Amino acid sequence: DLAINVPGHGKVVVDIGYGGTFYAFLSAEQLGLDVCSSKTRDLVDAASAVTEAVKKQFKLHHPESEDLAFLYGTILTDGKDAFSEEPTTNICVFADEQVDRSPTGSGVTARIALQYHKGLIQLNQTRTFRSSTTGSLFTGKAVQATKFGDYDAVIVEVSGEAFYTGTATFTVEEEDPLKYGFFFK
Repeated sequence: DLAINVPGHGKVVVDIGYGGTFYAFLSAEQLGLDVCSSKTRDLVDAASAVTEAVKKQFKLHHPESEDLAFLYGTILTDGKDAFSEEPTTNICVFADEQVDRSPTGSGVTARIALQYHKGLIQLNQTRTFRSSTTGSLFTGKAVQATKFGDYDAVIVEVSGEAFYTGTATFTVEEEDPLKYGFFFK
């Protein structure tokens, strides 16, 4: 429930959750959009504006490593956070305005943790999450309450289907003078 002023959108309320990386979460409706029917470009632009606003207005802290204390992206949702058998839809916009083809494993983990923390789901209640861009589905559930540093936390199980999209092979030739890499000064 963090109030953030987003240029072009005004004041919105976001949640910050961690599931392997930090995300800002809010319903697309707060930005005048619908996660299921708005143009992807409009969702990406709005999510990116939220990410930048949060970065400028809120300092993240990670209990073990400050190297992990950065906002990776923003996940816009359909606002359906209370437990339901029906899927809830989101779009994850991360890094350099990239859009995840799935509901996002680390994002589902963080979203489950937030829903549990807010009392919207209980342990072992399985939620289904849908990607607004591809329709792919992941499920997640909080399986155990715990602590992480000074923070209340949950252990979350996520399942979904993933596919290889490519492989790479690197070959190093012994006579290559740059085989171990190089630095620019």
